[in-house]
Amino acid sequence: MAEPDTRSSSGSSSEGSRYHPEAIEAAWQLRWQEQGLHRTPETDGGDEASGSGDDTFYALSMFPYPSGNLHMGHVRNYVITDVIARVQRLRGRRVLHPMGWDAFGLPAENAAIERGVDPGDWTDANIAQMRSQLQRLGLSIDWDREVATCHADYYRWTQWLFLQFHEAGLAYRKEATVNWDPIDQTVLANEQVDGEGRSWRSGAKVEKRQLRQWFLRITDYAEALLDDLDQLDGWPERVRTMQSNWIGRSVGAQLHFPILPAAGAASATAGGAADAADSDHSITVFTTRPDTVYGVSYLVLAPEHPLVARLTAPEQRLAVEAFCDLVSDQSELERTAEDQPKRGVPLGTSVRNPFNGEAIPLWIADYVLADYGSGAVMGVPAHDQRDFVFARQYELPVKRVIVPEGAQEQAYDGGAWTAGGRLVHSGPFDGLEAAEARAGIVALAEERGWGEGKVSYRLRDWLISRQRYWGCPIPMIHCGSCGVVPVPAEQLPVELPRDLAFSGKGGSPLTQLESWVNVACPSCGQPARRETDTMDTFICSSWYYLRYSDPHNTQLPFERAAADRWMPVDQYVGGIEHAILHLLYSRFFTKVLRDRGLLSFDEPFQRLLTQGMVQAITYKNPQTGKYVAPADVADPSDPRDPIDGERLDTFFEKMSKSKGNGVDPAVVINRYGADTARMFILFKAPPEKDLEWDDADVEGQFRFLQRLWRLVDGAVARGLRLNHAGGPGTPPEAVNPAEQALRRAVHGAITAIDDDLAPGHYQFNTAVSELMKLSNAMGPQLETAGEAVAIEALGALVILLAPFAPHLAEELWDRLGGDGSVHSQRWPVADPSALIQDTVPLVIQVKGKVRGQLEVPADADAATLERLALESDIALKWLEGQAPRRVIVVPGKLVNLVP
Repeated sequence: MAEPDTRSSSGSSSEGSRYHPEAIEAAWQLRWQEQGLHRTPETDGGDEASGSGDDTFYALSMFPYPSGNLHMGHVRNYVITDVIARVQRLRGRRVLHPMGWDAFGLPAENAAIERGVDPGDWTDANIAQMRSQLQRLGLSIDWDREVATCHADYYRWTQWLFLQFHEAGLAYRKEATVNWDPIDQTVLANEQVDGEGRSWRSGAKVEKRQLRQWFLRITDYAEALLDDLDQLDGWPERVRTMQSNWIGRSVGAQLHFPILPAAGAASATAGGAADAADSDHSITVFTTRPDTVYGVSYLVLAPEHPLVARLTAPEQRLAVEAFCDLVSDQSELERTAEDQPKRGVPLGTSVRNPFNGEAIPLWIADYVLADYGSGAVMGVPAHDQRDFVFARQYELPVKRVIVPEGAQEQAYDGGAWTAGGRLVHSGPFDGLEAAEARAGIVALAEERGWGEGKVSYRLRDWLISRQRYWGCPIPMIHCGSCGVVPVPAEQLPVELPRDLAFSGKGGSPLTQLESWVNVACPSCGQPARRETDTMDTFICSSWYYLRYSDPHNTQLPFERAAADRWMPVDQYVGGIEHAILHLLYSRFFTKVLRDRGLLSFDEPFQRLLTQGMVQAITYKNPQTGKYVAPADVADPSDPRDPIDGERLDTFFEKMSKSKGNGVDPAVVINRYGADTARMFILFKAPPEKDLEWDDADVEGQFRFLQRLWRLVDGAVARGLRLNHAGGPGTPPEAVNPAEQALRRAVHGAITAIDDDLAPGHYQFNTAVSELMKLSNAMGPQLETAGEAVAIEALGALVILLAPFAPHLAEELWDRLGGDGSVHSQRWPVADPSALIQDTVPLVIQVKGKVRGQLEVPADADAATLERLALESDIALKWLEGQAPRRVIVVPGKLVNLVP
């Protein structure tokens, strides 16, 4: 099948043939495509139609953004998943192994602005280029199921799913703070703002503004998302912890502080009855420490809180407005950083503490955020360090209401006491332990209408609006008579217009296209306007794994039976950087669609593997901070900057263009072949650990594949064929010790590699090591073994190799006369009888030094081992006729003779 100069199937060449991966790999990739070898098997409509999926396996890599360039991080991700998929096929499972493109987003819009191209054309060209690069790796992907989130046949269903959320009351609009570029006059996503709070486009300091935005109520599922993490025992503990912390459950109380009237204050409504709990008459706060409520000395609102303007006294209005303008220039990170000073301004009005009747001043401060909790917190400086610093700065009262157990109140004179203790100055709760007092205070609040116990979450509703063009249009219409109206499902997709002019200024170009914006209201027929916001690209990637189960469906995003048949994903592979948002949003989507009757499972990904980064040697000038490309370093043993001669810092760091340390996968494949690149990626490090690139190790894997080629070449020259003597899988009779040793090596390798490839415990590096050990063992033994034993060994070796180096394995299988494709065979099963050893090596030590070894019966007891050791030539030589004073026997391992 391969090119004539790469093989000698007749075995007539005395010198044998040579391994030329470039010809072998291209030829086999074409053959596999013609055969449809990687197409997902059709189901027979039996139990699978009801969703049992017992013989199915879904292997999935996180799909990439089509940047146009494949990097080594991609290679590692997709090769890992490919090995998993190939092993499962060989084990007889029906495998779904698809690929697609997370193709909406900012980079395409940047390209449109910088290059003057259509974002869709730029994206499609990149997809074609990256697809070609991926195919060179020999990945067993079913390309017939390929999806791209930017194509209308996909985002039609993204819009349909949005309507499902809207119908369920989970999609809504509200005022939200956004990033505003004052020069370009446009809204920026968070990723468009640099670490200094400046616009990536204009460099202007970004401002905060309020706009009406679309949200999804992910907080409705906060409890389920947190509790169901316990189901995900196939996920790394680190990822589950990250998600748990992000959701952030807090148990406490929601307390209502009545607003007190103030002369001239815009908010002086009904005077704030003590038991009022509505937002016109009270301010609601959430606290995890209701036991400290008697120590509240001020209440703090976020500067963006909607009540700030109403609650500001006239004499404070200028100061408050100036402070709000100042805070609007700060990022959230700056405002909440522990090492930043806490700043605030009083509003000049007060609320009443319903528990003790005290008037409490209202403040605004930069460390309180509008979209955390209720945007209001109670200041308890004696028992919160941040509040303590703030109170000292502005000379606010510090009232102790908890003291350490056994301490005298007057002896407690430190800063904030944040631990437990007993209550003081807390009315009927004096003397109670803090935890006990919490329950009593919450009960009193509920009885009097001052508040209620509440579980709160750090998780906030998902803001999905983006004021950008290159995204999925939100299928809603704004009508002056009917309000916000969904686009009818039968009118989907709402397609993006193409061939627009991009300037990067003035907001989304969709707002300028009147022919697209102006439509008739689907409810009343009156003139209306389309929603011009597009969706966060995380929406598109939150359900793509479901579309792969039924990618050609034109009536629904997927049939429930098809999704239930393949889902949940058996093995998901991707970077740790997606541990929170993408995985959390995908879990949220799955639960909502389950509740809508579209699915019957709770979680999308059964097992998760987060592969480590690919790192390379990196050089950096410590004086200038600039990176120097390895190619520009003349002497790696004494690395110097080629410009100023400064000695460079040397370390391993993630490959990137900015550091000049990237390795182009195409260069490696062109020189060594895809199989070598795959083998190195798998062998160099365990999959979850970072991998340090080393050209010498790449060369080492290439030499190993060459040795395998020569091994099989010699077998072919001997006339060995897999279709002789029953082929692999028929246990041959080993008739001599050499054949027994060969079978033991083969079946020991099968057993070890089975362990290395057990789902959820993948250790590809040690599996490759076992292949290397097996080939070393076969080298000297294959020539003397009988035909049946040799054929069994060769067949097992090539099948075991197939998931790792698929092209070479296919070629070797073909050269050995194997039937069909090696990738359609059955995974070898270890023969326990072959692992039984009649004899084992016994090390002989004299005075603790190894002097030789014996072959002894495997079942010999300690007395027999001592006798055999003493009778051996080794003992006669090194003991020189003397009887040992002591004999130490370790059964099955060694005998130490001490003269």
